[in-house]
Amino acid sequence: MVDWYLVAVVILFVLGIGDLIVGVSNDAVNFLNSAVGSRASSRRTILIMASIGVFVGATFSSGLMEVARKGIFNPEMFFLSDIIVIFLAVMLTDIVLLDRFNSLSLPTSTTVSIVFELLGAAVVVSLFKVVQGGGGIASVAAYINGSQALTIIGGIFISVFIAFVVGAFVQFVSRQLFSFEYEKRMRRVGAVWAGFAMTAMSYFLLIKGFKGASFVSTGFLEWVSGNTALLLVGSLVVWTIVAQVLIVRGVNILRPLVLFGTFGLAMAFAGNDLVNFIGVPIAGFESFLSWSGSGADPTAFPMTSLADKVPTRTELLLIAGLVMVVTLWRSRKARSVTDTEVNLSRQDEGIERFRPNALSRGIVRVATGIVRSVAAVTPRSWRRRTEANFVQKPDYSAPADKPAFDLIRATVNLTVASMLIAFATSLKLPLSTTYVSFMVAMGTSMSDRAWGLDSAVFRVAGVLNVIAGWLLTALFAASIAGIFAAILMTFGLPSMVVLLAVVGIAIFRGVKLHRRLESEKEAEAKPIFVRSAEADAAFEDIIGRISGTLALATELHTKLTDGIIQQDVKLLRKARRRIAKADQEIENLRVGLHRIIEGTAPGDEAIGYHYLRYSDVTQDLLQSLSLLATSCEDHVLNSHKPLIQPQIERLEMLSDRVARVLGHIADSVSGKTNVDAVLREKNALLVELDRLFEEHGMWVQEKRVGRKNSALYLRILTESKDVVAISARYAKNLNRAFDPESVQAYPGKIEASV
Repeated sequence: MVDWYLVAVVILFVLGIGDLIVGVSNDAVNFLNSAVGSRASSRRTILIMASIGVFVGATFSSGLMEVARKGIFNPEMFFLSDIIVIFLAVMLTDIVLLDRFNSLSLPTSTTVSIVFELLGAAVVVSLFKVVQGGGGIASVAAYINGSQALTIIGGIFISVFIAFVVGAFVQFVSRQLFSFEYEKRMRRVGAVWAGFAMTAMSYFLLIKGFKGASFVSTGFLEWVSGNTALLLVGSLVVWTIVAQVLIVRGVNILRPLVLFGTFGLAMAFAGNDLVNFIGVPIAGFESFLSWSGSGADPTAFPMTSLADKVPTRTELLLIAGLVMVVTLWRSRKARSVTDTEVNLSRQDEGIERFRPNALSRGIVRVATGIVRSVAAVTPRSWRRRTEANFVQKPDYSAPADKPAFDLIRATVNLTVASMLIAFATSLKLPLSTTYVSFMVAMGTSMSDRAWGLDSAVFRVAGVLNVIAGWLLTALFAASIAGIFAAILMTFGLPSMVVLLAVVGIAIFRGVKLHRRLESEKEAEAKPIFVRSAEADAAFEDIIGRISGTLALATELHTKLTDGIIQQDVKLLRKARRRIAKADQEIENLRVGLHRIIEGTAPGDEAIGYHYLRYSDVTQDLLQSLSLLATSCEDHVLNSHKPLIQPQIERLEMLSDRVARVLGHIADSVSGKTNVDAVLREKNALLVELDRLFEEHGMWVQEKRVGRKNSALYLRILTESKDVVAISARYAKNLNRAFDPESVQAYPGKIEASV
């Protein structure tokens, strides 16, 4: 007979290893973003420092698993069978939820996820127990540690606002002290500033990093808590002296500051957030051990043992530390999540991942109005002095080597995050290290004017998307864990095999999603050739882009035609979403045009212009397709009468002709077909479209079609005509570019283009 409880414990540990992997991939952003974004050192050195911090923190994290035992529910109210169900539901949910956020490259809180998963699963199991016992719903409150849960939830979300405001304020003061050319002022104020930063991070390490460490006695921690003022003053004096000595010796103290802060945050993360990944499996294992020798029925064995504090086995901590370090080095998703936060806080403009929305636009308008009002009442001398400190230093020569932000901001990020986390910990207030680290980084970037008028709506939209993801984390965590718990309670532990299969499928789909998003990101970041020796390659790139766009236009026009003929709203929506995505890709190219033109070598000035013409034509083409898609989708959604049979026959013919002409235009662009022949074919199709317009007029006079039908059919004909005419401009533009009479002629290309 299968011992399903033993199987469940084994599965909990397997899921714990998987949760370590997805959890580190998500939480790595907390301690990597400042060092990576500022390029404080090579990525290898940064990872080495973070790895040491992670391994040390994991090894010292004994005794921190209480949240899984008694933080959310009252364990004495549950039996072993109930606890195993709760823990299985939590781990299955956590690995799916965190992996999906990692796949989307969005940071979320492992603390929030574990708290709400425990809450959702415990509430559902409590409901089952209450119903089976014939009690009322109100008695569920006896099973849940409600006050503790509310304290954790409230503290976490309040920290979001505080972290943003404090980060913005400290960054503003720091920029006033140093400006962007901080090297010139480092000798004057750098030592004191570095002393404050090191003091904050050192105190953070004592309070947060060593909390719960097996080698640190309770007496020492109490002494630290009771002598806080003495420690802070002493640390400030010592670190200020050390910083001044290093500055005098010509050392850039900001780099070791950032690396030390990275180590401290990594150690604290591993030491305190490890509970989010292995706390549940360890609690499940301890529950199983306490029952296994009792001989009692698992459905009647109370779990009072979970109320006791039990140190975690050292060997388990070592294994967890090794898994976390390996994940830190090997996980591509960890790098993706880090890149999301770094890109939202980078100093310069560039390709923006998030689209602006009504809320982000409104926030930017209100904030802009407030800034202008404050500026109007601020003395002019103060404004001039402030503005002088925000003058940008010269740009780096190679964009690939350019940090997202400077070392001053990186140090502020680490210092403020360390300070807030240490302060909250000293007051025994719960918070999310992810939320604090992220919102501090967003506050410093806003205060540093990284969110200029050209990028603010995109950055604010990104922050709103991340925060919305945090709220969804809580909702999904509680809901999915509750559903999984209900399935396990209804069908028994054997049903966990089916749930494991569901989790496996979800992870597999997450891997595919991440690969697709990464390939799209790489395509957007594809280098554009602008140097003189690479001029031909630049035109090859333009030709490739045109060919791809024409193939896409052909596919979309066919889908839209088929969708309206078949009244298939799903097909129409799919086409509309693909058009929107292509439009965003063109916007990203336009953002990069400034850099293209700046990097163009003398004599190749027209290259940037050709990219501009390509983007203009493509935008016009997508606009026609978008109008067509919207008209077709609205017609179907409004349940208007479908097209009549003669119209369907004409559209089927039109779809084939458009596809053929666009294909021939693509051939002419790549040099396979004569341009003049293609233009003649295009003109013939336009003549045919004019005939269809006249024919439709006769149908209207004969009252064969209604007004809605007529409006849709005319829209299809009009936009199809525009699609063909606009596409032909690709061939005309390239033909002019390779004209032997043109000053931009490129030998070797002419024969293939005429």
